[in-house]
Parts: sequence; C-alpha cells; structure tokens
Amino acid sequence: MRITILIVVALYSLPSIAADQRIGILVYDKVLTSDVTAPAEVFGVATRESWFSDYEVLLIGVEKDAAVVTTEEGIRLTVDNTIYDSPKLDALIVTSSYVMDSLFKNADLTTFLTEQAKTASWLASNCSGAFLYAHAGLLDGYTATTWAGGEPRLQREFPSINVIEDRNVVVDRNRISSNG
Repeated sequence: MRITILIVVALYSLPSIAADQRIGILVYDKVLTSDVTAPAEVFGVATRESWFSDYEVLLIGVEKDAAVVTTEEGIRLTVDNTIYDSPKLDALIVTSSYVMDSLFKNADLTTFLTEQAKTASWLASNCSGAFLYAHAGLLDGYTATTWAGGEPRLQREFPSINVIEDRNVVVDRNRISSNG
C-alpha cells in the first residue's frame, strides 16, 4: 500500500498530465492477490477524482493468450492487455509471487520490462517483483529493496544493486521498490 501511495504522489507531481496515461500492474498465474488489488483499488478510486481522471489502470498479463489469471489465493482476474500488446505505460508495477523462476526465464517478459523502462516515468516493484527488474538489469546502479528477509539474496545475486534492508520503501530516481 505504501508503494501505491508513493506512485500516486509522484504521478500527481508531474508537471503536465496528458490524457490517456496508463498505470500497468503486471499479473500472471500465482501472483499474490494483494499485490494486484491494493494498487488497483487505490488508483481506481483516484481516477474518479478530477486531478487524476486522465489515468487508466490496466492489468497486464504475461501470457500471449491469457485473458484470465488465477492468483495464489485462487482469485480469477481479467487481463486488460498482455506484454505482447506493447501498451504504452506511464508507470509499471511489478508484482510478486512465491515462485517466480519461470518469469525470470521469460525472454519476452524481459524485453517488455526493458522497453517499458525506456518510456515509463516510473517503475515500481513490490516484494519479489524487484527480482524481475533485477533479472532484466533494470536495477543495476540503483538502490532498491525486496521482501523482508530477501534482501541478502538480492544483494548476493545482483551485486550491482545497492540493496537496503532497513526501509520498507526505497525511491531511487524513477525506481520505487517496496518490501510489502
């Protein structure tokens, strides 16, 4: 929830808000429900306010033909776009899961993340979502965090990231990471 509030504040502070801005939330089978529903709720409510009404929240699927994903807790979510649709996003939130190895090996997902990093104003991650950005090389030279207790692993596997263990939210330039 903290990361969501930070992104709302950051996006609101942009000098100009053009119509048709999109906030993407990455979804896939076994994603943690709260990683999706918390930002979707906060941003969804905010889009009803005049100062944020130009924004749209999209659930971005990882599989080419997946119209629905099932969360770790068994909730079915409808996907708005997939990474193959190449949506233009102003912010991308990378969610987490207990098991992400198949996502790390997904070359199309890595390409999508890399392309979004070139144009999105903000990249955010929650918990193990930082590992997806790390595998794509998008946290090299940045300060970041991950799930509580996972920081030593992130530092060990990705020594070019300055991993912080004592903060719940880390903001470094246009990268926001959270441990929950």
